[in-house]
Amino acid sequence: MEGGRCVLTGDWNVQALAVKGEVGRRRKSLSAAQAATAWDLSGIGLLDAVGAQLLWTQWKQKIPAGTALTPGQQALFDILAEHPLEKVPPAPPADWLAWVLAIGAGLFVIAEHGRKLLLLLGGFVLDFAKLLRHPLRGPWREISAQVYRVGTQALGITALVGFLIGVVLSYLSAQQLAVFGAGQFIVKLLGIATVRELGPVLAAILVAGRSGSSITAQIGVMRVTQELDAMEVMGISHGQRLILPRVIALAIAMPLLVLWTDAVALLGGMLAAKWQLGLSIQWFFSELPDAVGFTNYKISLIKGVTFGAWIALIACHFGLRIEPNTESLGRGTTASVVTAITGVILIDALYAILFNEMGI
Repeated sequence: MEGGRCVLTGDWNVQALAVKGEVGRRRKSLSAAQAATAWDLSGIGLLDAVGAQLLWTQWKQKIPAGTALTPGQQALFDILAEHPLEKVPPAPPADWLAWVLAIGAGLFVIAEHGRKLLLLLGGFVLDFAKLLRHPLRGPWREISAQVYRVGTQALGITALVGFLIGVVLSYLSAQQLAVFGAGQFIVKLLGIATVRELGPVLAAILVAGRSGSSITAQIGVMRVTQELDAMEVMGISHGQRLILPRVIALAIAMPLLVLWTDAVALLGGMLAAKWQLGLSIQWFFSELPDAVGFTNYKISLIKGVTFGAWIALIACHFGLRIEPNTESLGRGTTASVVTAITGVILIDALYAILFNEMGI
């Protein structure tokens, strides 16, 4: 302050104002200088739009009378005067019922997915009935190709995971059983747990993450490249050429993958039991048929067929819903895998309750 005039010096550009707390300090100083009769900006070194906006806001968007400006500074403030600041809109009022709307919107989305999935299932049933009436017209080459992709090419990963799970389960069970001197019960524990529950669920989760995402991505890319639209123009049914082969292929391949996973998991558990408890391989094999039973294998196959059809239907459902853009493709593939795995676990829980009520 010099004789009632506020003299500004230094730099008033973005670099100078970027220092932490600098804007607040300068605003406080400018507020204290509001009583000045005139302002002098000729001593400012560097002034850009950011610094000028700070002064312009402090001056209530009007240059005070008697302000000393250089020609460049005057031109800068003239530009600010030509483009006045818009008023900041008030904050929206707090909506305490927003969570109710979110729940309702989620329920509507779930209902819409359920309706579309039900229509997809109905279309598959009709297409499957046509296949039974006219088997020579069926897409057998595509079914064979899908069985190879979702079944044969998945043998490696399912074998690896199944073997490791069998080793881990056998190792942990052996530790607990050895405390009570009941190591011989590991055959029944490992056999039932693997054949009835772990084998089908593990195989289904792996297939959902591997093949389910692949099916969704394939159909989604067909949407992006407009191949689905071309099929509609040529009169080719999406259900008969895309959905039917994949559902049948997974319904065939999944039970086989479940048996394969069960066998490899039991092999891993048998080797771990021999190493941990000293149980012979011959004795393990001789006790395994009585410990597991054929009923558990039938339950395992039923779960395999159900899981395979479920994964294929979910993958096709989300694949057909993908919009022609890459963001929707990624979002749809993620939703497909998450929904398929969640459904597998839910179906497995329902089967457990059903078989328990039936005494099986």
